[in-house]
Amino acid sequence: MFTATHRFARISPRKVRHLADLVRGKFVDEALDALKFQPHRGARMLEKVIRSAAANAQDPEQNSGKVAAFRDLYISDARIDGGPMFKRIQPRARGMAFMIKKRMSHIQVSVSEV
Repeated sequence: MFTATHRFARISPRKVRHLADLVRGKFVDEALDALKFQPHRGARMLEKVIRSAAANAQDPEQNSGKVAAFRDLYISDARIDGGPMFKRIQPRARGMAFMIKKRMSHIQVSVSEV
């Protein structure tokens, strides 16, 4: 199993989780084709992490000398976890203030061979 992560991605985890559900369990080439036609900004981030995990699987130094074929790789795990938040103050009426949370996420993708 080979993993790649994008930590501190400046997007809310909720916006990326439905894309991770879309590609989890699929072959890498099918997942990349599905994400290519998604209009979301999170799809570009998830696509880069999947490409990185596939490249890690094809690296002979990490794979004890053998190279995994690209068509034999599938996404065994795709996790979108919450990261830290920037907290900002939004002034409201009558002297009150609301908290605005600018959320970050950690995107982690694992690929395995069939």
